[in-house]
Amino acid sequence: MSEVNIAKRKEKCENCTKQCNKKQTEDGANSNQEGEEVNGQVNGASQLLLSACLSCDGCLSDEESLKISQQSLEEVERVLALNKKCDTSKHKVLVASVCPQSLPFFAVKFGVDVTEAAHRLCGFLKSLGVQHVFDTTLAAGFSILESQKEFIQRYRRRHHDSHALPMFTSSCPGWIRYSERVLGSLVTPHICTARSPQQIMGSLVKDYFCKQQKLSPEKIYHMVVAPCFDKKLEAVREEFYNSLLETRDVDCVLTSGEIYYLMEQRKVSEEELDSVPLDQVLGDTGDVALVRHDGRGSEGFLEHVFKHAAKELFGLDVHEITYKTLRNRDFQEVTLERDGETLLQFAAVYGFRNIQTLVHRMRKGRVPYQLVEVLSCPGGCLSGRGQAESEAGGRVDKALVQQMEEAYSSLPVRLPEVNPALHTLYQDWLQGQDSCQASKLLHTEYRNQSQSHTQPPHMQW
Repeated sequence: MSEVNIAKRKEKCENCTKQCNKKQTEDGANSNQEGEEVNGQVNGASQLLLSACLSCDGCLSDEESLKISQQSLEEVERVLALNKKCDTSKHKVLVASVCPQSLPFFAVKFGVDVTEAAHRLCGFLKSLGVQHVFDTTLAAGFSILESQKEFIQRYRRRHHDSHALPMFTSSCPGWIRYSERVLGSLVTPHICTARSPQQIMGSLVKDYFCKQQKLSPEKIYHMVVAPCFDKKLEAVREEFYNSLLETRDVDCVLTSGEIYYLMEQRKVSEEELDSVPLDQVLGDTGDVALVRHDGRGSEGFLEHVFKHAAKELFGLDVHEITYKTLRNRDFQEVTLERDGETLLQFAAVYGFRNIQTLVHRMRKGRVPYQLVEVLSCPGGCLSGRGQAESEAGGRVDKALVQQMEEAYSSLPVRLPEVNPALHTLYQDWLQGQDSCQASKLLHTEYRNQSQSHTQPPHMQW
């Protein structure tokens, strides 16, 4: 990227942020809508919440803006329309992958359980012309297993590698964007290199599934249904683009709210939707029960890595994890102790105000944690702005989020270690768990994209 483009982006970002601060000062009534609760009080009446900043297009380059604009309902409908008009040699095979955190949204909206909601959503997508509908739990299993393995490696080299610990999780694109563009080398070497579930699903579809279907990757149009707008930014990252074939691992991300809006546009009621079982990446026939991973409405990286590390490093079996709330319910820690000695200390840090507290402590060398699960949305992925905002906009619909949490927790938990599909794919797709292919398709790199490693003075917290 040229220095001119970097300077241009920096100027846009500064101007955007100053305008946001100015707007919030002038319009105090609306400024509370982005505030987070800290110890029961809303904090941020005159401050800019960075998650809101990252969700707008003020700091995007022209190229990024163009790519994001292509991730829309209109673009999906354009592809569907071309399939009806053009000759079959130019058709795209549409594949949809649904994040498990999106399914509770449809369960609440439809008034059914999560499994039935998944079936009705699948029926709707296939009525549009989508040929295959998967859920991304399988890809999340890969991401968890690779994160577990990387944590063990980092822990064992902690004494001679200052960047080994703490390890930060890498599945949240808002957090990754903030780390790369604002925090820089303070944080990026500590980020787990395992790809997010979304992008591992992209690899599965555009590599393994393509080969099974005897299709070239550019013949598949892969859309993801996600709870978060920031997932659109993740999909357009350069490393997830095949320049030779001119295709992305994920062509389009639509939020749960955008899909529901499309249903309303087409005047489709949930009662009219066919109940169609989800497809399986391995081509298995028959309906497979939906499951989830441990965690509070997210993928549960902390809990899975914690239990795995306790067993692998110390020979201890941990069945239940007890969270200790610190600043608020979005800043919690878990500890593994033996004979009065603290063996492991992990933290879950959600929301940018809590993230900033973590960063301040890191600058001062006061982070006692070996792993931190970081998510930019307060409350985790179920609270993603692509599905949790009230109809009036701006505020999070707390009642809706609570209903989604209850629906999500009703799903049974399944450890990725005991999922036979993962073991099959490690061998048939990746040629083994420690192969070059596994490293290439399941991992990525995070790098400093800012000129300054310090927080810009105009960003207030």
